[in-house]
Amino acid sequence: MQIEFLPGEAWWGGAVCGGVDQPYTAASRCTAQLEQNPTPNQCMPLLLSDRGRWLWADGGFTARFEGGRILCPEGVERGEAAEPTLRGAYLAAMGRHFPPQGAPDRRFFTAPVYNTWIELTFNQTQAGVLAYARGILENGFTPGVLMIDDGWSPYYGRWRFDREKFADPAAMLAELHALGFAVMVWACPFITPDTQEYRELEQRGFLVKNSGDEAHIAHWWNGWSAALDLQNPGAADWLRAQFRQLEALGVDGFKLDAGDPVYYPENGDAQCAAWARFGAAWPLNEFRAAWRAGGLPLMQRLCDKHPTWDGRGLAALTPCALTASLTGHPYVCPDMIGGGEYQSFLQQGAVDEELFVRWAEAACLMPVMQFSAAPWRVLGPKALAGVKAAAAVRAAWRDYLLETLDTCAATGEPMLRPLEYVFPGQGCGAINDQFMLGDRLLAAPLTKKGGGPRRVFLPQGVWQVGGATLQSPGGEHVVTEGECACGGLFLAWRKD
Repeated sequence: MQIEFLPGEAWWGGAVCGGVDQPYTAASRCTAQLEQNPTPNQCMPLLLSDRGRWLWADGGFTARFEGGRILCPEGVERGEAAEPTLRGAYLAAMGRHFPPQGAPDRRFFTAPVYNTWIELTFNQTQAGVLAYARGILENGFTPGVLMIDDGWSPYYGRWRFDREKFADPAAMLAELHALGFAVMVWACPFITPDTQEYRELEQRGFLVKNSGDEAHIAHWWNGWSAALDLQNPGAADWLRAQFRQLEALGVDGFKLDAGDPVYYPENGDAQCAAWARFGAAWPLNEFRAAWRAGGLPLMQRLCDKHPTWDGRGLAALTPCALTASLTGHPYVCPDMIGGGEYQSFLQQGAVDEELFVRWAEAACLMPVMQFSAAPWRVLGPKALAGVKAAAAVRAAWRDYLLETLDTCAATGEPMLRPLEYVFPGQGCGAINDQFMLGDRLLAAPLTKKGGGPRRVFLPQGVWQVGGATLQSPGGEHVVTEGECACGGLFLAWRKD
């Protein structure tokens, strides 16, 4: 099937990792693989046009962009909205294929989220977790959701605190609650082989099998593991029972990692989708890999980013977060501030303090702002003050952010929106380094090392920039750091 580009038409969607290459235009020469999700992030079998057109296939499809055409298989559903805009296409496709099913816990949005991963990696301990939490408060940061990452349990499948590392987990959880934190723990759908849990689950038929009707052993980043078959209700009940025991101890929610389709022998998309549906039962959840999870009340993190300024790191945050938003994953977190790809982070030597601050500024008005590397450990006083200023911007806009959250939960319209979504036909379709929070607040993070001026597109209308009111005819403005809300984040409030 061949779909000709209309004059000036642009397309978005598909794999969130592909956001750095979007929007797709008649000049694009690339392939979007939207089946058996090969990426480490969210994917939806959906493409949206700023002319109100959209493409969808339940089982996914591959789209090739070349010669001003989209080439895709016959049978892909083609839709056309009554409103010939990006917003029209999104609302039509969303209403048909991924209607809103609520929102995750509001605590994700009222304060920063904190994750122990970069500080502790696989050496999660009771003393380390408590020291991290106390450090948050001692250094003037607001308590929020705290995630205890991989390494807190003895092995995968035994979802109990390792008593060699956590002598009294109930007391630890009680102290964290008293300090003002909600507590999540990391989990995955894998089972360490040759363990009591593996033998039990294999006998009960709760593990994914290979073509030889034996338990499939997946090779993933932490070695070799069997995979829980979450399409089997009994397997889901077994894992749910493990989580309920953790809740009884004081755990509030779960970071549900892995589950990537590539780790299954076949039908990995279905297993990934089942993992997301399973996790949606907990309002405090986090996912990174997802297939057809649009509309679910999930907090979705961008995949681990490198501590770099380019499209592997900071420059990817806004375009990928916008793609997530346009594909039904609106409760997006732009990875851990400074970069969550821990090996690159730890190997970089001295932390690029300017990058860390710019990351905090880019993240502070996205739906979820998440720290992992402790700013007070890795930064000097000036950079630490810059990060705190970014957190203060988030606090200042908290009421409006929560208003956009409520609108998103009720209507399905994303919290973050490309400029083209809000201002169709004004020539801003190609802009992917700015975003709107709702329909009123425009944010343009500075993402170039060394600072200096940058160009910002300010759509037609009346805007408040700092204490000044500006009538914009629509077009680019050169912005300096002095005009930013904090260091490297330009904000403009739409008044008309």
